[in-house]
Amino acid sequence: MNTWIAIAATALGCYAVKLAGLLVPAGALERPLVKRLAALLPVALLAALTAQQTFAEGHALVLDARAAGLGAAAVALVLRAPFLLVVAAAVLVTAGVRALGG
Repeated sequence: MNTWIAIAATALGCYAVKLAGLLVPAGALERPLVKRLAALLPVALLAALTAQQTFAEGHALVLDARAAGLGAAAVALVLRAPFLLVVAAAVLVTAGVRALGG
């Protein structure tokens, strides 16, 4: 039963956040600072999620095959490779390092 309470609370919380967003006056959303933050926030959140998923194992900081794959993706991005090639480079390097025991 606790699972259903958590699901209901999450659904209500999501609805409340959506409703709060709809109640914000349009004038507040037109401010330059708000526009800039709205543009940068998804990038910052994605970067934080990527770092957490790559360098964390529970409560410990680790450097393993995921870090090598992220490095390969970064190099591919610097070289302006197409997105699918960036993903393929990350996958291949991560799999290669894991296959070699890293």
